[in-house]
Amino acid sequence: MSKTKQLRALLDPDRLDFILEAHNGLSARIAEEAGFKAIWASGLAISASLGVRDNNEASWTQMLEVAEYMADATRVPILLDGDTGHGNFNNFRRFVRKLEQRGIAGVCIEDKVFPKTNSFLRGETQPLAAMDEFCGKISAGKESRQDADFVIVARTEALIAGWGLAEAVRRAEAYRVAGADAIVVHSAQSKPDEVFAFLEAWAGRHPVILIPTKYHTTPTEAFAQRRVSALIWANHLMRASLTAMQRCARQIRRDNTISGVEEEVAPLREVFRLQGDAELQSAEERFLAASPRRSAIILAATRGSGALYPLTAAVPKCLLRVGGVSLLDRLCDNLAALNTREITVVAGYRAETIVRAGLLRVENAAWATTGELSSLALAAGALHGPGLLAFGDILCRRHILASLLDDDADLVVAADRRIRQPGAQGGRARDLLRLSEPAAHAFLDAECQAVAAAFSPTYGDYDAEWIGLLKYSATGAGWIRAWLEANRGRPDFIQGGVIDLLAGLLAEGRKVKVHVVSGDWTTVEDACDLAEASNL
Repeated sequence: MSKTKQLRALLDPDRLDFILEAHNGLSARIAEEAGFKAIWASGLAISASLGVRDNNEASWTQMLEVAEYMADATRVPILLDGDTGHGNFNNFRRFVRKLEQRGIAGVCIEDKVFPKTNSFLRGETQPLAAMDEFCGKISAGKESRQDADFVIVARTEALIAGWGLAEAVRRAEAYRVAGADAIVVHSAQSKPDEVFAFLEAWAGRHPVILIPTKYHTTPTEAFAQRRVSALIWANHLMRASLTAMQRCARQIRRDNTISGVEEEVAPLREVFRLQGDAELQSAEERFLAASPRRSAIILAATRGSGALYPLTAAVPKCLLRVGGVSLLDRLCDNLAALNTREITVVAGYRAETIVRAGLLRVENAAWATTGELSSLALAAGALHGPGLLAFGDILCRRHILASLLDDDADLVVAADRRIRQPGAQGGRARDLLRLSEPAAHAFLDAECQAVAAAFSPTYGDYDAEWIGLLKYSATGAGWIRAWLEANRGRPDFIQGGVIDLLAGLLAEGRKVKVHVVSGDWTTVEDACDLAEASNL
């Protein structure tokens, strides 16, 4: 049943229903969970929550925005306190159209002049609108609605203003004839006598809704016996929240700590529940399934070469800083920006210093006597695609990572045609690749034909240097896990590098795609590298 039909059903005088005030999406959801079949979007409560007076100081668009959040948060209908309709007949008919667009089921308007004053403030001094003008406003609202079940309730303030019972009945009848779906007769007296007198004179000719804020001690059965359609509890959630917030604020200020109130306030999990976090989690499982969660493994167990020892006395190489940010944090930040949710770091030297929220740390206690393959084998449980394997000392621009992660191939590496040459002076070996494309096609993606860890005398046999990034699909991750399991018993496995893994996969006939890059990356092997890295 649509929300408008639900609200219309509550106008049945043969059954007394109850409508509770709410003033934002959270309180509306609380009212619905409590079992109320409809919600009163109170003008007083919404104004108070915005910190302004109930004198039309909140504009109709602001009221509309709050009501929309309330409608989005609930499945029960909302009857909006529309004050005087926020202007003349033309303003009101536009207001009705906008309420329908935002999912509001009905509106109640009162026969006072704009801007209004709350009924319980100097009520007898408040002027009423001309009856004929107000009837025209009702008619205009009815004509402008798109849904015939949208409810328009007319509220007469004749008793509040001291105009007497006869005038209240006369106005209510005129509003009924003009097309109002129900009548609210309001009273500021602490007893229901004048309201009951109205009901007797009214004789059940049209649905009546009451707001017993002042005569709240009246037994509910008395309203049911007089065939009142619904009662509106008009401001109690707002008032209850004021009491609770004032008490909490005073105690925190007095104690200068929140420990005294923590057990009295709602736990954060209740806030998240009311906000619908469970639905979001479920939606993520459904809608993010088409875009699998990416993972990454970062090999960062080493202290670095002896040239870096003065800089790595207290931290591993991956925590050396460039521009005030560590190599590891830069890499993790870039991966996170590319929707890489699960990052595993294999730590070794000074492992306890590698701490980052959301990071899974695996420790290689034998880092000093083992190589990259040993570290990778320890993280084999995190090998599931799509994912990225990276060295912890690499610094590169984000587009290189993005191009690898966006590639659908099962195994993809990044390589630079310009091979660094410090190996000629006795530096460490470079990870070299022989490509399927000749040098003339330097910037085309290629297929890797052979790999080697080589020093300068053999550089001429290779086309590019692998930069320490390997992307794998779910299938590729399976190949890597299988190779690690099958080869972990080899004597050279303990000291082996990832380049040996690539060679093994190529020997098995696996295709390794190569993204060719030109610059925009570096690794840190000595203090000069660290200084030059800031250029990136």
